[in-house]
Parts: sequence; C-alpha cells; structure tokens
Amino acid sequence: MKRKQFCQLSPAAYRLAVARCCAARRVRDRLSGITFAAQRQEELLPQVVYRHKSLIRRRLGNVDMDLQENKAVNLALAAPMVSKVLIRPGEVFSFWKLVGAPTVKRGFREGLTIANGRTGRGTGGGMCQFTNLIHWMVLHSPLEVVERHHHDGLDLFPDYNRQIPFGTGTSISYNYVDYRFRNPTQVTFQLVVWTTEEYLCGELRAEVRPEWSYHIRTEGEGFLREPDGIYRVGRVYRDTIDGRTGDRVARELIQENHARVLYDAKDIDPAKFITRGEKIER
Repeated sequence: MKRKQFCQLSPAAYRLAVARCCAARRVRDRLSGITFAAQRQEELLPQVVYRHKSLIRRRLGNVDMDLQENKAVNLALAAPMVSKVLIRPGEVFSFWKLVGAPTVKRGFREGLTIANGRTGRGTGGGMCQFTNLIHWMVLHSPLEVVERHHHDGLDLFPDYNRQIPFGTGTSISYNYVDYRFRNPTQVTFQLVVWTTEEYLCGELRAEVRPEWSYHIRTEGEGFLREPDGIYRVGRVYRDTIDGRTGDRVARELIQENHARVLYDAKDIDPAKFITRGEKIER
C-alpha cells in the first residue's frame, strides 16, 4: 500500500501543510528580487491586443449548479482587484498578489475545487476560470508565462460550448499555486477585466500595437481507446505572425495532450474518436 503524504493524514494535517506552503511562497517572493505588477491606471491604454469572454455558468458533468452561482460571486469580487493593472517592462503579474486570500470574511463563497483528479468544494473555488481567461489573452501576446499549473493528464468534464483548446487551461490555489507572467518587452501592457450577468470579460491592452500577432491551433485532436481507458490526445501550437506581411515567422508547441477521460464515453461525440496515427486539424 502506498504510504500517505503528511497532508493526507487528516484535515488538520492538510491545513498545516497548506499554511506551510503559503509561508514558503511568501518568503521566496521576498527574497526573489521580482518586481510585481501592482499599479492601476483608470485611463485605458490605447491599443487592444486581444479580447475574450467566457460563459460563467456552465454545466460541468454532475457538478451542482449552486457552485456555478457561487463562482459568479467569486469572479465578480476578484475582477476589480485585477482590472486596469499595468504590467510595465520587466514586471511580473501574479494573480494571487493582486487578489489576495479568498476568505469568507471578504465575501468569497464555496466554489468548485479539483484536487487529485476529484472535484470538491472550497471557499473561493471556481476562479481558475479567471486565470484561464488571462492565460488565453497572454498566449496572444509577447508576454512570457513564468508560472502556470493545470490538471495535467486528466480530462475531467465533457465539452460544453468549449471556446479554447483543451490543455490551455490553468489551475490555481492560494497562494502557492499561482498564475504568473512577465513582461519581457519595452512596452507597458494593461489588463482590463469585468463581469456581466453571463460572462467574464477581458481585454489585454498596450501602449502600442505589438509587431507580431499570434494564432493558436490544434492538430491530431481527438479521443483514443487504449487498454486502460479512453484518452483525449492532441497537440496545441502557437504560430507567430508578422503583422506587416501576414507571414508565419515561428511556430512552437505549447501543449501535448494525453489525458485520461474521467467521464462516461457516451458524452463523447463518436466522430471525435480517432485511430493512432490519424491526424485531425482544427
């Protein structure tokens, strides 16, 4: 039998382990010399680099819809803490540095959490949708992701109005599982985010329009039947496009998926099953 980790021994041990991780992150940040983005500016920067919106209330398998309602509250609370922040040259954006601890005292509610391939409830849960939105916009810019986590190797929910490729999502947990990106350019960027009744909306803005644009595409995407189950497979690429000529000047593989499907096969479109070696371009 596999020996349990300390954090799995009891709820008290788990809380202690989390507190230790949070304290360790704070110490590392103090000693890192990193300049974190913190200044907000009401005036919006003139150039829209990329904009996106995502539906807040989505059906995720058998997850209770009350968690989706609570997520809507959590996103609405977090949005003003991030919106209009400037990311100056050399600065690092940290989601948790701006949002802080999602506590009941601050108005955050129980939302969906995912740990060890299982869903659960936790205060502030569901806010990975926020960093999903930010990450998708960052992928369409010259900004450099320096910390990103995701539920690698697992496909937890069937597709429901999916807008972004599988594998480009994020996972966060205060404060030691963060989403961070750095501005390696000489141009200042600005994040603008807000919620409506239906959507989480965002814009990535800049002082001047970047020289390059970016296109995300998938290849070899589909589902494979393997001896131990069904897996979602595929590769996600980012193409860099010269803004003057429209030519592709670079291509990078940003994600290769081989994720075990944890929901019923009946929820998968039969047309999406492929045989090994088959290529499907999206």
